[in-house]
Amino acid sequence: MRHWPLTGKYMDVIIGVDIGTSGTKAIAYSHAGKVIANTYVSYNPVPGKPGYHELDVDVLYNAVISCIEGTAQQITAGAAKITGICFSAAMHSLIAVDADGQPLTHVITWADARSAAYANALKQSAAGREIYRHTGTPIHPMSPLCKIMWLRDHEPALFAVTHKFISIKEFVFHRFFGEYLVDFSIASATGLFDIFHKTWYEPALAAAGITPARLSQPVPTTHVVSRQQKPFPERLHLVADAPFIIGASDGCLANLGSHATEPGDLSITIGTSGAVRMMASEPAWDKQERIFNYILTNERYVSGGAINNGVVLLKWYTEKFLHKPFASAKDLQWFVEQAAQAPAGADGLLFLPYLLGERAPIWDAVAKGVFFGVQAGHTQAHFMRAIIEGINYALYQVASSVQETIGAIQHIYASGGFINAPLWLQWLTDLFGKEILVINNDDASSAGAALLGLQALRLPEGRRVSPEFHMQQHYLPDMVMHDRYQRYYNVFAGLYNKVKTDLHTLDAIRASEV
Repeated sequence: MRHWPLTGKYMDVIIGVDIGTSGTKAIAYSHAGKVIANTYVSYNPVPGKPGYHELDVDVLYNAVISCIEGTAQQITAGAAKITGICFSAAMHSLIAVDADGQPLTHVITWADARSAAYANALKQSAAGREIYRHTGTPIHPMSPLCKIMWLRDHEPALFAVTHKFISIKEFVFHRFFGEYLVDFSIASATGLFDIFHKTWYEPALAAAGITPARLSQPVPTTHVVSRQQKPFPERLHLVADAPFIIGASDGCLANLGSHATEPGDLSITIGTSGAVRMMASEPAWDKQERIFNYILTNERYVSGGAINNGVVLLKWYTEKFLHKPFASAKDLQWFVEQAAQAPAGADGLLFLPYLLGERAPIWDAVAKGVFFGVQAGHTQAHFMRAIIEGINYALYQVASSVQETIGAIQHIYASGGFINAPLWLQWLTDLFGKEILVINNDDASSAGAALLGLQALRLPEGRRVSPEFHMQQHYLPDMVMHDRYQRYYNVFAGLYNKVKTDLHTLDAIRASEV
């Protein structure tokens, strides 16, 4: 928790709340973009079956309350006024709730793969192709569409009594205000929402076996709730009079917070997972169905692709093989420094980083990790370097798909926890062969939420982006290293298709033995 003293001149402050998969943060920004205060609460998945990834609903809800409360306490102790609170949230989460709004399930996250068979079958069908074209969401177990299909068939009693299928942000807003509302951005990542007409897409609902009545009311990302329709949480009395802006998804807001808002601006985020995104004035249909199209505002769409496997792989390798804790930015920096002992290309050691299956561009929940080219001379450092380079190659492959579909990359902006490791940023810059610009912190989604909130409230500051929200560092590529990485990337790019069938066979064998 950090904060700036609020003595002296009176200050207007807007809070950006980012509800993530591993933690929630609430950051207060001055209208000029300076970070004034923040609070962060982390949480862990609920232990579950292989392929399941769930979070406790009450733990997440209380984390949101604690973050807003903690940040409000810091800033109201000084000469500040909270002008609004705007929300960012992770996409693809699903909670089934009863008629009283009580959860019937945990939060089923984007990383949950139990509906893989449904996604695979739908993806191969004409109906699946039309759903992708109209909703912008690739057919994959991450989507609420496939999750609902699985619940319908595997939990029929629960499915029958479910009043609404909602995301974690919808749950929070219902608890706060007594209304079921979903912003266009979160809705556009469900696989159930027509991104052209901004309404629920009937063929997708039919595939899931539901009607619009079992979903929330879609509203623009700038929708403001200014009056409470039910008793407001007592712990949030300090912000009870502030307008609440529903906001958007974390990925779309990361582009806004990263200043990657013009044609040709590419945003790269690496945290627990990773993503590559580019903004456009209209959805971009990819015939190969490699990229998504999500809504930021009525005039702005964000196209790109997310990967499942980011910093989580560094944590996995450190804890499982090196038997060391991995919990902080210092651990990340240590890992990268160790990996730097091996040369670029890891002496021919490649890594397919698909430990948690993969989303873009292959969209294969059954994909597995592969170390390829192992030799007797390889050391621990080589494996660590190969892991980082595998993540970089995966993002580069997504970026290539985006460039083919949207247009040429002009500028690259980076955000996420990995920016705390300058060496990693340099390696990524060398791979792309283009300058990479870095914003002033790794909280691009909360910064984007603050900016969107200023725009929604029609405050003057929302019509321009303050320098405080801009990048503070830039990295220039070493083109000799770029050429070296390209040779290795060309092998990486073809490797998955060569081993895909065998990976699926291994998965089937393992499943038969459980």
